Amino acid sequence: MKRQFLTTLLLIPIIAVAQPKAKKAATPTIDPDKQAVIADLDKRFPEYATISKQIWTFAELGYQEEKSSALLEEQLKKEGFDVQTGVAGIPTAFVATYGSGKPVIGILGEYDALPGLATEAKPEFTPIAGQKGGHGCGHNLFGTASVAAAVEVKDWLKKSGHAGTVKIYGCPAEEGGSAKVYMVREGLFNDVDVVLHWHPGAQNAADAGTSLANKNAKFRFKGIAAHAAASPERGRSALDGVEAMDYMVNMMREHIPSDTRIHYVITRGGEAPNVVPAFAEVYYYARHKDRAVVQSVWKRIENAAEGAAKGTGTQVSWEVLGGVYDLLPNVTLAEVMHQNLKTVGGVNYTPEETEFAKKISETFDRKVPIEEAATVKDFRDASESATSGGSTDVGDVSWTVPTVGLSTATWVPGSSAHSWQSTAASGMSIGQKGMIVAAKTLSMTALDLFKTPTLIEKARAEWVRKRGADFKYEALLGDRKPALDYRK
Repeated sequence: MKRQFLTTLLLIPIIAVAQPKAKKAATPTIDPDKQAVIADLDKRFPEYATISKQIWTFAELGYQEEKSSALLEEQLKKEGFDVQTGVAGIPTAFVATYGSGKPVIGILGEYDALPGLATEAKPEFTPIAGQKGGHGCGHNLFGTASVAAAVEVKDWLKKSGHAGTVKIYGCPAEEGGSAKVYMVREGLFNDVDVVLHWHPGAQNAADAGTSLANKNAKFRFKGIAAHAAASPERGRSALDGVEAMDYMVNMMREHIPSDTRIHYVITRGGEAPNVVPAFAEVYYYARHKDRAVVQSVWKRIENAAEGAAKGTGTQVSWEVLGGVYDLLPNVTLAEVMHQNLKTVGGVNYTPEETEFAKKISETFDRKVPIEEAATVKDFRDASESATSGGSTDVGDVSWTVPTVGLSTATWVPGSSAHSWQSTAASGMSIGQKGMIVAAKTLSMTALDLFKTPTLIEKARAEWVRKRGADFKYEALLGDRKPALDYRK
């Protein structure tokens, strides 16, 4: 028995050697042109990181992005693009073009900051004294990545000799200024076949989703000044008009669709308590996934303003500053972009970035594993419901030309947009790494569209069907000129 056991032991290695080797799982091959894009963007990462940091430091508010737009324009001119500045009556808007013929692929870029939110790129809130704005939505990354992608597409067109045109749109004042609406109204997208865009975020995803339509305005009340103690009966308080309007609108919330969003801020309320305010101003937003609901609710907000003025003996006027459509999703294009995002992958942190992310994460009331930055979310077709609580003027573009976008983890997972945490991450390497993920994905998606015209045909057919045969574009903000002073 012992001899038999030893014989068996001796045979085991021989039998093991005789077994066929397990086949390794096949690694998906990447198009050589896409490999070149990935390699070049990795090589140029320090250059683009520097540009994004400069724009982050400028932190210019909507329609005031003189340095930011000039920096991106100069980069594009250096790369051989034909740059047209001051388009659609907006000094800080531009269109840069390279190539000729069809197809024409457009890429959107943004670079405006938000009021407030000025903080250092540190994992604790560290205000920057004297700075009006901060990049709490990461548009410093947005504009830079879009330019980087356009440059990669340009290089491929030049090297391959492929027919086609790439256009990069410099889009200011996305945060409430609706610049793209004026650009759409001006016909700047009329010759474009597909538009690509992206947005900074706390995760990597390329879903087919929509957003909220939005309309906004400043309501201005005029009253009569008087001594608030000696002769109040001679005054009519403009602030009373604002507060009466706010009260009526707040009561209205019970009687509108529950998923409607109305928010406001009193921008002027008077100068001193002992003076009856002769002027007061309130800034209103209304949002809903259906722009017809927005229009209906907005009319009631206007009625509340007029009623408040009558009831307080004041006068009211209002200026519509912005209005944007909901996003019209395109599943055909979103699936292509999702596959490219999966190929690129998410954001991997260094030990230093991990430490930064952990400290930021400690400030959240809702914990999300920071490892999610390295993953790509499964594809979702949420094209029938709003998957974003926000609004964007990309919506108007999407009803003018088939459009697709993505988000990448430029912020620590769990971060909220328009926060000091997102501002901080947008100014350091975590944000910059997510920016390059976006640039790679945009470039690769553009290459797919140039190489496979049937994708454009299929996307357009879906777009026509969803838009409807009788659709006619009409801007929610009417025929007004760009509100260049809305942040002043």
